[in-house]
Amino acid sequence: MKRWFDLAVSLPVLLLFSPVIAATALLVRLKLGSPVLFKQQRPGLHGHPFDVYKFRTMTDERDNSGQLLSDHIRLTPFGQFLRKYSLDELPQLWNVVKGDISLVGPRPLLMDYLPLYTEEQGRRHLVKPGITGWAQVNGRNAISWEEKFKLDTWYVDHWSFALDLKILVLTLLKVVKSEGISSGNHVTMPVFQGGVNKEEGGRG
Repeated sequence: MKRWFDLAVSLPVLLLFSPVIAATALLVRLKLGSPVLFKQQRPGLHGHPFDVYKFRTMTDERDNSGQLLSDHIRLTPFGQFLRKYSLDELPQLWNVVKGDISLVGPRPLLMDYLPLYTEEQGRRHLVKPGITGWAQVNGRNAISWEEKFKLDTWYVDHWSFALDLKILVLTLLKVVKSEGISSGNHVTMPVFQGGVNKEEGGRG
C-alpha cells in the first residue's frame, strides 16, 4: 500500500510541478552554473546505496589549496531561498518514482555514517528513507542527532498509513512556516561523529 501511495502522489505532483521544476532548474543554471543537480550516494533500505538528487544550492568556491570553502560561505541567498521553501528537494520525487525512497521515512544521510551508528540508531534503515519524516516535522535540523535518531526509530516502530498522512500535512505546514532549516550556527546540521550525539553533517 505504501508503494502504491507513493506512486499515486509523486507522479501527479511531478506533472503538476513540472513548470516549477523547469523554472528552478533554469534559475540554478543561471545563478549557480552547471551541474544543475546535486547527486550524492546515500544509504537506502537496509543500507543499500542509491543516488539521491537535489537542486544545487551552493557554489563551488574553493580556497588557495583547492579545498571547498565552508557551507555558510558557499550557500547563496538564492540557495537559501530554495532551501527555505524546500524547492531543492523536488528532484527527489524522481527517486520516489524509481523506488529508491518513499515520500515518508527517515531522511537518507551519508554513507560515511553507516559504521558510526549504534545498533539502535541503525534500525532507521529497516524502512525506506523518505523525502520527509517524523524527525523533520518535529524539529528538522534544529534538534540534535540523538533526538533525530530517536524520532526515526519511533517511526519505524509505529508506522501506519494514517501516520504518513499526518507527516505529509505537517510537512506542508513546516514548509510554509520555514521552520527548522538551520541548526545553531550551521546552515544545516554539523557532522555526525558517531555514538550518542556529537554533531552531524550533510543535509538532513
